[in-house]
Amino acid sequence: MSTPTGSAPSHPHDRPTRTRYWVIVFAVTLAVIQYIDRVAISQAMPDIAAEMKFTDAQKGMIFSAFTLAYALFEIPTGWMGDKLGAKSVLIRVVLWWSFFTAATGWAWNYVSMLVTRFLFGAGEAGCFPNLTKALSTWLPKVDRTRAQSLMWMGARWGGASAPLLVVLVMTLVSWRAAFVVFALLGVIWAIVFAKWYRDNPKDHPKVNAAELELLKENAANASGHGNVPWRELATRPTMWLLWGQYFFLSYGWYFFVTWLPTYLRDERGLEIKSNVVMKWLAAVLEGWFSPELTLKILAAALSGTPLLFGGFGALLAGQVSSRIIARGGSVTRVRRTFGFVGLAGAASLLMASFYIRDPLLAMIAMGMAGFFNDLTLPGSWATCMDVGGKYAGTVSGSMNMMGNFGGMAGPIVVGWVLTLTNRDWQQVFVVTSIIYSLGAFCWLFIDPVTPLEKEEGKVMN
Repeated sequence: MSTPTGSAPSHPHDRPTRTRYWVIVFAVTLAVIQYIDRVAISQAMPDIAAEMKFTDAQKGMIFSAFTLAYALFEIPTGWMGDKLGAKSVLIRVVLWWSFFTAATGWAWNYVSMLVTRFLFGAGEAGCFPNLTKALSTWLPKVDRTRAQSLMWMGARWGGASAPLLVVLVMTLVSWRAAFVVFALLGVIWAIVFAKWYRDNPKDHPKVNAAELELLKENAANASGHGNVPWRELATRPTMWLLWGQYFFLSYGWYFFVTWLPTYLRDERGLEIKSNVVMKWLAAVLEGWFSPELTLKILAAALSGTPLLFGGFGALLAGQVSSRIIARGGSVTRVRRTFGFVGLAGAASLLMASFYIRDPLLAMIAMGMAGFFNDLTLPGSWATCMDVGGKYAGTVSGSMNMMGNFGGMAGPIVVGWVLTLTNRDWQQVFVVTSIIYSLGAFCWLFIDPVTPLEKEEGKVMN
């Protein structure tokens, strides 16, 4: 075995270095930044809409412009990572979306905002497929589900912090300047990542021979290639089911990061202080802030609940499933169980949250819907890694593409339903719960372990 560039020869009995775990740190950090940049607009939208006179339908289209681009560019950016390596693609897309995060604050009308959010989505599309590509290269299989759970925990907690972060930043600067502040986070990440990361672990000076031995099964994943078995990808039933469940999951989940702040303000705004705990918190905050800002802070904190709980769901699913599998449990059975229970639970709890009148208890129920939603995530993305192999970037990109078509449809449908029903939020919750249930059904039949290629260079028939 070759010795990593710049490192001293390792004795066969040396303990493996732990350089690989820094890739998880980079993944989690970028996931946090990506979700802060993505979710910020949902909290800022009431102020944006008031300034630019956007209708509900226009707000839905702006939310969906991002997800349309995000979906369309998933496969191209995932394929680019497979062909060119994750490093160059990640640096490019992070700098791209950071620019258009700042540009969101420069928009002057509906069309300019629509175009900016579309271009922003085109950049963010490359994030998770290429992080998945990096993890499939740098981590042994036993660590992959756990790594995905940590990455998605970071993503959700970044999204959970975004509403409150936006409100607090907007107390100091305008909503326009706030987007410039958030853009700087991605620029800093890209600079540090460019200096540290290597597409192939053997090229990193901090990796010793013992750690390379742990990663030898990933050697094919590190090489660049573009010969994706598209026919196998497009004709395998499991891929369609995997795409379907992620479409349905994302349709439901995007409610939390687009329309939820509006729902809380319009439907629940007068009720937020009716809960004893919330009333006490309001009294404390009003010692520092105005009643109007206090209400915004409480609403922002509540709107982050589904993502906060979702982070715990992703973490729990990754840790528990990894331990069960390590003890000999069936990978297929474990992933199907978490997928089905997760989406079925999200459907039930989301609907229940609408009928619970106490605002804090209602948001706990909605938070638990987010928790169950994210029980599905580690298994979904680990499936892309196991099924995709050296094509993990393309496979995960295809799944995320379908998911974001669902994410694109969700905000538009909510806008239409509100318009057609004279803002009847109950119908929004009914439709979303049904969609979640369809995703649960898909998981009963997914084969999460059989790869596109049984062995190097041989595509399955």
